[in-house]
Amino acid sequence: MENYYQPEIETMPLEQLQALQSERLVKQVKYVYDNVKFYRDRMDEMGVKPEDIKGIDDLHKLPFITKDDLRDQYPYGLLAVPLKDCVRIQSTSGTTGRRVVAFYTQEDIDIWDECCARAIVAAGGTKEDVCHVCYGYGLFTGGPGLNGGSHKVGCLTLPMSSGNTERQIQFMTDLGSTILCCTPSYAANLAEAIHEGGFRDKIKLKAGIFGAEPWTEEMRHNIEEALGIKAYDIYGLTEISGPGVSFECKEQAGMHIQEDHFIAEIINPETGEVLPEGEVGELVFTCITKKAFPLMRYRTRDLCYLTRKKCSCGRTHVRMHKPMGRSDDMMIIKGVNVWPSQIEAVLLNQGYQANYQILVDRIQNRDQIEVQVELTPEMEADPSVTVAEREAKVVKGLKSMLGIKVDVKVVPPKSIVRSEGKAVRVIDKRHLYQ
Repeated sequence: MENYYQPEIETMPLEQLQALQSERLVKQVKYVYDNVKFYRDRMDEMGVKPEDIKGIDDLHKLPFITKDDLRDQYPYGLLAVPLKDCVRIQSTSGTTGRRVVAFYTQEDIDIWDECCARAIVAAGGTKEDVCHVCYGYGLFTGGPGLNGGSHKVGCLTLPMSSGNTERQIQFMTDLGSTILCCTPSYAANLAEAIHEGGFRDKIKLKAGIFGAEPWTEEMRHNIEEALGIKAYDIYGLTEISGPGVSFECKEQAGMHIQEDHFIAEIINPETGEVLPEGEVGELVFTCITKKAFPLMRYRTRDLCYLTRKKCSCGRTHVRMHKPMGRSDDMMIIKGVNVWPSQIEAVLLNQGYQANYQILVDRIQNRDQIEVQVELTPEMEADPSVTVAEREAKVVKGLKSMLGIKVDVKVVPPKSIVRSEGKAVRVIDKRHLYQ
């Protein structure tokens, strides 16, 4: 088996890195064409043959693939190896339509472990660390991915999974966890429980690796201050492999994409045109080393931009900006494009924690939006500002950000259900009337 795992690949000169990508892309296109009927038919329809792809400059000639394609081909339509050669599956939640199931050979698992190991090392992890993994395990990729990466680094790994916050804190204090891996919303939940329980001076955390859901810079700063850590972003998709496709380094200024395994493009989501570096558009990935479930030009729906600006960490791999939202997550309310991240930024800037929900409904054919946000204990104990005054201030801030009036309801602490995995931020009931 080819050795994919040299750490020096992360600092490889760009010309050499792109030559490696071209070499692997050419092999991968032929492999996929020969082994996946779905791709062969798509390429034949477009009049594209494997020999037409001579390097990364020809990537644009290949067809796109979407999540709808994955659902239509469920379960085995995109499998490129015999089932007997697969050692694991992982899956999305399947909350809408058919599930997306991804298959892995042992080689795919080894590569995924390496990508997650790189993320842990970028966050300062070594074999001296205790890595506390409270992403969900099972079919969800978060737990297995960081678990494998932690083993690869040589950390003492605590496979806690999500939930049972009291037990999480007990193990964190008893075993001296130093790196926390979970969703940012659960990190905020843990920070709140640690503060309330008086455990802040008993924890030894130095870093957190947080992903699987959108989070703002304001939320990052709140978590860092509450836990006394440096908080790093990590990105991945079940369809591509899982967490570790990209991750932040010490600069915390974009996530390095593992370009020896994944080629990234930014496209115009309407036309499919490939956009230049620095322009915002939809992120597209091509897997160039995956064997069981090798996706080519997969449209993620995440909106961001790429930069090759020199990074002080020494890594040469391109960085992706934190996703600004998803093209299919944007809400159109009263004719205005609204992103949940915009609302969160206003709330956190006014001193609230990341405990909120956005309720959208349609009454008498008119869109209605209400934001519910919790008071902090300190706010509740301050009699100098009334709830009505706080609500009016948030309304004003949201009007300035969004350009529309949003109803706001400030509720007591602990009123909103806490997340132990991915947070449910938006409840949109408008589809009920369609």
